[in-house]
Amino acid sequence: MKILAVGDLIGEGSIPKLKKDLENIQIAENIDFTIVNGENISQGMGMTTKAFNELCKLKIDAITMGNHTWAKKDIFSFIDNPIIIRPANYSNNVPGHGYTIFEKENKKIAVISLIGRVEINVLSENPFLCVDEILNKIEADIIIIDFHAEATGEKLSMGNYVDGRVTAIFGTHTHVPTADEQILKNGTGYITDIGMTGPVNSILGMSKDVAMKRMVTSLPERYKVAEGEYILNGIVFDIDDNTNKVKKLYRISM
Repeated sequence: MKILAVGDLIGEGSIPKLKKDLENIQIAENIDFTIVNGENISQGMGMTTKAFNELCKLKIDAITMGNHTWAKKDIFSFIDNPIIIRPANYSNNVPGHGYTIFEKENKKIAVISLIGRVEINVLSENPFLCVDEILNKIEADIIIIDFHAEATGEKLSMGNYVDGRVTAIFGTHTHVPTADEQILKNGTGYITDIGMTGPVNSILGMSKDVAMKRMVTSLPERYKVAEGEYILNGIVFDIDDNTNKVKKLYRISM
């Protein structure tokens, strides 16, 4: 089985990019299951009903979220759809699912979303204790984690913490793909960050002028999604059908 994970969708321009290239990638790479992180799809923060409906028309199996899950109030009208997976370590009283178990190609595939706590201004529970709780109660052939976190050290710590207990873990949020894709000691496929599906001529998908002004002046300035050509970043996990372990993994950039 091959699983494709696509990096954070930045702005509405990511939708035509997916329409143009996603199916071609799925065919060329023989993809069986696709995960996308959609938390930045609407004006760079959150997801509207319109964007959600557009994604549902594509061959996408799971949509993970992150620190901007609640940025658009539309989310409350579809957050309980099992295809949407918000961070599991949000407070217990929030709506939605922190993980979903899908059935595909005679396999049970669990997709878990977690959010980091280092340099992320979001109230959340300990992701390490949260993942223990989930792994102790679910039964699945394949388990994939999207760890939406800022700090590389926190992501590496999580990767090694779940090594051997999950099939694969990939990082999102920083929008810059890392070159450390690897199979960890106990067999878990890992990469610190898979990058973004966003504007090429940008700073993390946002307008360069706005981003630089914030850095230079230290004054608040509302971010806006950059314009122009889009790039799609992601990773493919090639999983052995007999052992349910990652045989190899490789980055996608288009």
